[in-house]
Amino acid sequence: MQPHEHQPLTDFIEYSEQEMQARADEFFATSKRRHSIRKFSDRPVSIELIKTCIKAAGTAPSGANHQPWHFVAINSMDVKKQIREQAEQLERSFYEGRAGQEWLDALKPLGTDAQKPYLEHAPWLIAVFSQKKGGLHTEDKNTNYYVHESVGLATGFLIQALHRSGLATLTHTPKPMSFLTEICGRDRDNERPYMLIIAGYPAEDATVPAHALQKKTLDEIATFLE
Repeated sequence: MQPHEHQPLTDFIEYSEQEMQARADEFFATSKRRHSIRKFSDRPVSIELIKTCIKAAGTAPSGANHQPWHFVAINSMDVKKQIREQAEQLERSFYEGRAGQEWLDALKPLGTDAQKPYLEHAPWLIAVFSQKKGGLHTEDKNTNYYVHESVGLATGFLIQALHRSGLATLTHTPKPMSFLTEICGRDRDNERPYMLIIAGYPAEDATVPAHALQKKTLDEIATFLE
């Protein structure tokens, strides 16, 4: 058996402990300013910026490095209108009882409803798809591993990249999302819609629900075994 090919790690940057803490503090402060909003400006956003953010998402770790994701960035008014119509149709049935009362009660503090005007108003929608088969190369047809975990990581990278570049975002997951496969022209047999990311500038009257600002404390989300 031939040894696995490796390359020296040449781009790691080591910082002093003081600078490491300062960088961690800065990232935390920046992350606290990320909010999900539902009112977007229609101000245009450069496609080059969106491309760079998607490239950042593509650096996320994945099972066997198969990178089982595909991003469809949508700026077309016609396509955004189609997505809004399909999503709102599903959302109406959701809020009319399909969700169940417990779920609806959990959503009440956020003030959401079946109307999703931001799907047309925001400059960009980014549909994230997971892939059952693939590999390191586009033409590969191997089984992908840890698909859900891998695509979740890449989506997190994308949201942070968009936020750190100066854009506001919202995650949207209409169920079922199969209409996105058809509208975006993706492979129905191999790909599954994972999430829809809305991206753009916040509208002047954008708000953040007070409920969404309540975050669990460190003691509630972490345990340290020293």
